[in-house]
Amino acid sequence: MELILKQDVENVGFKDDIVTVKNGYGRNFLIPQGYAVLATSSAKKVLAENLKQRAFKEAKIVEDATKIAETIKGLEIKIASKVGTGDKLFGSVNNADVAEAIAKSGTEVDRKFIKVVGGTVKRLGKYNASVRLHRTVVADITFEVVAEK
Repeated sequence: MELILKQDVENVGFKDDIVTVKNGYGRNFLIPQGYAVLATSSAKKVLAENLKQRAFKEAKIVEDATKIAETIKGLEIKIASKVGTGDKLFGSVNNADVAEAIAKSGTEVDRKFIKVVGGTVKRLGKYNASVRLHRTVVADITFEVVAEK
C-alpha cells in the first residue's frame, strides 16, 4: 500500500515521503491516526507542487537546524541523579532527562527527537546521544551522569 506521510513516523519515513507499507498497518494505524493519506495520482500531483513551493524555505530551515546542532555539540551536559551503592542509579536517565538538560542551557529540543545510545542509562559515567533536528541534520552529543550531592 502506497501512502503519503503527513508527519514524521519513526522507522517508516519523514513528512511528505511516499512510502510503501503493509496494508493492515496503513489501513488500521497510519490513516486513522492522521499520519498518512493514500497516494493517489491526484495526491501525488498536489504533493509535487507543494514540494516545489517549499524547496527554498527548506534551505533556511536546514541552516537554522545546523546552527542549533553546533550550539548543542558545544554544550557540556551533566545530569545529576541519585546514586545507590557503587555507581548504580536509583531509576534511570533517558531522553526526557537529556532534553531537560539541554533546555536548561537555553535550547529547546523535543524529547522525541533524542535517542540515547543503548537506551536508558542506569550507571554513572559518560554516554552518547543523537539529536535529530531535521531529516538531514543529526547532532551527536555526549553527556555525563554524575552523583547528586
